[in-house]
This record gives sequence, C-alpha cells and structure tokens, in this order.
Amino acid sequence: MAKLKCSVCGRITHYTKRNKKKVKEKLSLKKYCKFCQKSHPHNESK
Repeated sequence: MAKLKCSVCGRITHYTKRNKKKVKEKLSLKKYCKFCQKSHPHNESK
C-alpha cells in the first residue's frame, strides 16, 4: 500500500496500490482532498 499525501495541507488522505517492480518512481496523482475541499496533486509518502 502506498500513502498519498496532499501537497497543499500535507495530510495523508488516500491509499493506493502500486507495482514496485514496474513503477520505480514515486506516484503523483491528482485527487480530491476533503480538508482543502479541492483537487490537488497528492504525492506518495512513507
């Protein structure tokens, strides 16, 4: 499981799966943040 953290407020709001063998770089997906109430890029965090 990969945690996705909002790039604006810094809260972890989403979880997703990724194939570690095929995808070497960290994920960056545009998702809705319920705390900001807007869609922002969410980056993978540890």
